[in-house]
Amino acid sequence: MLLPLLFGLAASAATLLGGLLALRLEGRASLVLGLAAGVVLGVAVFDLIPEAIELGAGVHDVHALFACVGLGIAAYLLLHQLPAGTAPKTVAWQAHLGPASLTLHSFIDGVMIGIAFQVSHDVGWLVAAAVLTHDLADGINTVSLSLARSGPRLARRWLLINGAAPLTGTMVGLLLQVSPADMALLLALFGGVFLYIGACELVPRSHARDPRLRVTLATLAGMGVMYLLVDVAHG
Repeated sequence: MLLPLLFGLAASAATLLGGLLALRLEGRASLVLGLAAGVVLGVAVFDLIPEAIELGAGVHDVHALFACVGLGIAAYLLLHQLPAGTAPKTVAWQAHLGPASLTLHSFIDGVMIGIAFQVSHDVGWLVAAAVLTHDLADGINTVSLSLARSGPRLARRWLLINGAAPLTGTMVGLLLQVSPADMALLLALFGGVFLYIGACELVPRSHARDPRLRVTLATLAGMGVMYLLVDVAHG
């Protein structure tokens, strides 16, 4: 059990490092948000959705998996569009949606590490490598979303919670038995959530802060980095 726990600890450290980097670059928030938008979209398109299709092969129809992607988009859209009115409590509650989704994703990453090592060490190493490649981005995205909707205080709080999520998830994953078919549905659902966060939250906010071409290039760079990282992790 020591090896998966060490990977879970490494994933937590990577998340914290990414978040601290985003906090340090707060003065360049538009570029950080643009980069985070590309990373979030890249995670959904190059990692979560393909992984869901691979895990669900022979069990779930592809249309069912993409229905879960659509459900993730619709669910997050409804939550995000709840009438805010002028009540500060409602606005504050909405500010937690994005970081909470990313934290839950980090927790599931950890669960996948724990479950993968139950299957075999070879599978565990592959899954852990895939998780580590984008947990740095998870920290950046958590801070970026928090800064976009609130301020540094909320960002630091969610960064600490997200930092603990991979290790906690790994410990839970070592105790639970989750079928690949069920994990495929969860990954597809989170793929939809991340598509919404990237395309409808981070991209518009980054361009509202700075409409110049460099922000668009940062978004494309984020997607490109995620493509390369996922390709290396699964290569």
